[in-house]
Amino acid sequence: MAVLRSKAATTGEAKVAGERSLLLGIGISAVGIGMYVPFSLVFFHHVTGLSLTLVGLVMTATGLTGLAFMPLAGSAVDRFGAGKVNLALYGIRALGFALYPFASSLPAFAAVALVTALADRSFGVVQQSLIGEVARGAARDRLQASTRALQNAGMGAGALLVSGVLALWGTGGFTYTAWGNSLAFALAGLLVGRVRPVRDAAAAGSARRAPAGYRMVLRDRPFLGLTAANFLTALGYSALSVLFPLYLSTWLAAPDSLTGAAFTVNTVLCAGIGVLIAGKVRRSGARRTRSAALGALLFAAAFVGQIVLGTLRPGQSVTLVALLAIVVVYTLGELVHSPSGGALSVSAAPEAVRGRYLATYQLSYSLASALAPSLFTALLAVDGRLPWAVLTVAALGAALALVRLEPHLPAGAVHADPPAAAAASAAGGGAAPERRPATVAA
Repeated sequence: MAVLRSKAATTGEAKVAGERSLLLGIGISAVGIGMYVPFSLVFFHHVTGLSLTLVGLVMTATGLTGLAFMPLAGSAVDRFGAGKVNLALYGIRALGFALYPFASSLPAFAAVALVTALADRSFGVVQQSLIGEVARGAARDRLQASTRALQNAGMGAGALLVSGVLALWGTGGFTYTAWGNSLAFALAGLLVGRVRPVRDAAAAGSARRAPAGYRMVLRDRPFLGLTAANFLTALGYSALSVLFPLYLSTWLAAPDSLTGAAFTVNTVLCAGIGVLIAGKVRRSGARRTRSAALGALLFAAAFVGQIVLGTLRPGQSVTLVALLAIVVVYTLGELVHSPSGGALSVSAAPEAVRGRYLATYQLSYSLASALAPSLFTALLAVDGRLPWAVLTVAALGAALALVRLEPHLPAGAVHADPPAAAAASAAGGGAAPERRPATVAA
């Protein structure tokens, strides 16, 4: 983190008050997530004593309910501030995991799972809003990259940690894991709570006005276009976890161990070089729209590679090398797209209604995750290469949309550090003027 701070100083990026605590808290939170996400069904089965069928039904129902709660989370951010809502969500998650071992009946488990799911589903919206509150300009891109790297590293560490716990205590270790999660979320909340928002005079004045409602978001066609483009890219983000294992086992008839190898390569690269790649993109001065488009193009290249591999179907050794090379290209696309795309959405949202804007934007990820399993399996049943072809078209469409949206988005969103000419053009009424929050009834 000291390295991050020194890089920020040398590149002219403003320091974020409490940044070290923010990143440490995010890392600890990711460890907690990694301790249960890879084993979620089995985890809750052993912690509560309920059948796997009941656990699965409750998790599906509460997860869908959590999606419906996201717009309310966006409204809460605009009303109370991302920092306060973020702290509340950490507290709810800490309490939920502390109670899971005692929720042995179906109604008790459903109640605890519902409250926890509401906090989990809304967390991405609130965290993105928090980055918008505490950072400006290129510092947002840097925090996006650092956050993603820490989340990957933390989740990997959490999965290893719970494996050690289970090796020592058996399935009874899931109870200790639940309490460990509770402690991790509580500690993360205390650390993240130390970060301080920054506001300029204009933003402070607009924040004192009554916040606008979702009607303002729905009238903002460039932002809705940005959200739609992200939905196309988000389908690609689901490919590694949903499509890749099925494609390997059915179409390529490859060993399941390759799936683990692919996930390991992806996680190690995201954690190890994510900040480095994002820093190079940021220091190149590339517009956020174009760097995000480049990430989508790298996704498309990886998907075309899968089509070629699925057509040739070479021997096992060639398949292994080719798959790992494709995963590297795919991961580079993720590392280039994610910081720029995240900072673009945060910066394109007017501050007074940022929570509502980002709740709308985050729905693109949630909808893609919900649609991906049925879409991929249906296409895979026709031809193993067909889902990759659809993903290629989606990624290319996302890249084109990002470039075409560029003139219609605020200059401060497109440029991490807007050049003087762009700033003067925006001030003089040129293309891509800065939008100002309107006062609309909530």
